[in-house]
Amino acid sequence: MKNQIKISLPQLLVIVGISSIILSLVTGSLVYGKLNTTGKVTTTNNKYINQFINTYNKLLDEYYEDLDENELVDAAINGMLNYTGDDYTIYMDEDATYSLNERLTGTYEGVGIVIKTNENEQIFIDEVLDNSPASEAGLQPDDIILSINDNDLSGKDLAYATSLVKTDESTIKFKILRGEEEKEFTIEKKVLIQPALTSSIKEYNGKKVGYMYLEAFSDTLDVQVESTLLSMEKEGIDSLIIDLRGNTGGYLNSCTNIVELFLKKNALMYSIKSKTKTTDYKDTTETSRNYPIVVLINGATASASEILASSLKYSYGATLVGTKSYGKGKVQTTGKLDDGTMIKYTSAKWYTSNGDCIDEIGLKPDVEVKLDENFLNNPIEENDNQINEALRILTE
Repeated sequence: MKNQIKISLPQLLVIVGISSIILSLVTGSLVYGKLNTTGKVTTTNNKYINQFINTYNKLLDEYYEDLDENELVDAAINGMLNYTGDDYTIYMDEDATYSLNERLTGTYEGVGIVIKTNENEQIFIDEVLDNSPASEAGLQPDDIILSINDNDLSGKDLAYATSLVKTDESTIKFKILRGEEEKEFTIEKKVLIQPALTSSIKEYNGKKVGYMYLEAFSDTLDVQVESTLLSMEKEGIDSLIIDLRGNTGGYLNSCTNIVELFLKKNALMYSIKSKTKTTDYKDTTETSRNYPIVVLINGATASASEILASSLKYSYGATLVGTKSYGKGKVQTTGKLDDGTMIKYTSAKWYTSNGDCIDEIGLKPDVEVKLDENFLNNPIEENDNQINEALRILTE
């Protein structure tokens, strides 16, 4: 759960006092040093920062080997963040930053296919997304991909194939094998919404129960949830299961927008307590629902997922089913650095609408159901006793 700010590398070189950098990041008030003609940083009016500057300059001048300035600064950032002793206050390198952004941005540029490797080590199309360039062009599930942009995929792995699709090229050329026939497609990439939920309608005991599994709170999950809800409601669902098992969180704004789809206006959703104040967040919309809801949780349900689960439990009347959630009651803020890396630090704690902080405690389910070993051995829906218990509760 986070907001974003931006700091340049030269600024960062002089914002190194532990209290100074955190205060600067939170308030946006930065302390600047000056670069002299040798590229080193000169002193400031802060004695603590001057200690860092002196150390930094001495290492560059006098250490017996050459030092990488970028890595030196990275180490300093890591040291400051580790000093807090907070597991959620961390430095993220370029790869970690890219992975997080890709997971939570909610959009990507592509053609709209999911590819996998079959038992013959051939790369094939497992899924074609609806309303995507791939579906419009005529690609189909089970098409075997022979080449991408004239690069032969024989003997290549999935990572190689994926890298060919994720190039800067605006169009992608596929040669595929469908049955005994080879076909070629040239498809223009577009910005697409990254699917972050799966849904279905389950008929049980003569009733229609909507089901949504939320993978992560991406930038676009709230839009996807609203669209899916409206579609299922047109089909006449009587109740709803929201599956948050394994959902470790994401953007707080997305979570808030989803909560507002269900609660009545002015209902308290959660509270945020920062260093200086506590803010209550209440539903501001006219939109609400009134059918029964079960929320599935487990030990990997964390952060924004716990906010959604607790808001629906205490302010809507939903029933929590499963096992105790993770217990992450802290809110993180991210700071993007100009070199493509990122810092992530805890800026506040959040409280449920009944005033509890669940950090390191978790949410206790109303109905405790441990996942059956039959499901672990054979993960099919019929063996998912937690979903089956949710269906029983909603239709009894």
